[in-house]
Amino acid sequence: MSSQAVQIAILDDYQGVALTSADWSPLNGRATIDVFQDTLHDEDSLVQRLKKYDIICAMRERTKFPRTLLDRLPNLRLIATTGPVNRGIDTGYAREKGIAVSGTGGSGNATLEHIWALILATVRFITLEDANVKNGNPQWQTTMPLGLAGRTLGLVGVGRLGSQTAKIAKAFNMRVIGWSPHLTPERAEAAGVEYVATKDELFKESDVISLQLVLSETTKHIITKSDLLLMKRTAFFINTSRGPLVEENALLEVLEEEKIAGAGLDVFDIEPLPLDHPLRKAKRVTLSPHTGYLADTNYAVFWGQTVENIVSFLEGNPKRLL
Repeated sequence: MSSQAVQIAILDDYQGVALTSADWSPLNGRATIDVFQDTLHDEDSLVQRLKKYDIICAMRERTKFPRTLLDRLPNLRLIATTGPVNRGIDTGYAREKGIAVSGTGGSGNATLEHIWALILATVRFITLEDANVKNGNPQWQTTMPLGLAGRTLGLVGVGRLGSQTAKIAKAFNMRVIGWSPHLTPERAEAAGVEYVATKDELFKESDVISLQLVLSETTKHIITKSDLLLMKRTAFFINTSRGPLVEENALLEVLEEEKIAGAGLDVFDIEPLPLDHPLRKAKRVTLSPHTGYLADTNYAVFWGQTVENIVSFLEGNPKRLL
């Protein structure tokens, strides 16, 4: 890079905390920094916003960087993304164009904590009863929470997060079963989870189903309406992984038809969730705006290492390249 101050864009800083979550002083006098708190999905609008920048800081996968966008950003030399993986960036094509992509580590158990916050809020109808109390509903109690002891938690995906989720379930005296396309009885046993051979079996037996799968071409829409219809009417569906793992319209239909007891969702097909999206008004659904990985400790690592990555890149020694 030249000695002239580089132009840096920080994208999708929803809470406006990127510049206060880390010490950016190493870039004083070396860069100008602009912060954007909204997400743009239209490529032409993105090009107009980003075409002047040398370095773009991406928060996870909020803004996607396919090759069509990369081709239209002539000044871009570095994408500094938070997190160790970003499937929203065509990293292979970026390398071909001479654009470096760096990542960061993370800290703490934010996602695990959120999984259980969402499960408990959903099965105990916390948000619904909170609204009733605050809105002056004269009926003091309106729902019957699901007791977890003796119930079955079904994990779709039993990796690191799945096995950690299982440990907490056992503290509630729950039975834990697991299935995924590549799960083996041996891996299930090592994770402390009871192996079930088919997805159908998991959906039929579970009282709470939680998704812990990575989104890929093979797992997109892996949960269909026929799967959801296998669930007990008293069962709950939880998704903290990725929205497109599930056929969203099918989930909406099952909820509207009261085929299941409710759902807790942290992820959606389109994020931010459109203001007119029917999920915003769906009954017995607990929603959070993809906050499963948010925590002050996590952001300190995200943005601290982002600054390190930018400084190293400017000094000709890029680090944490993806």
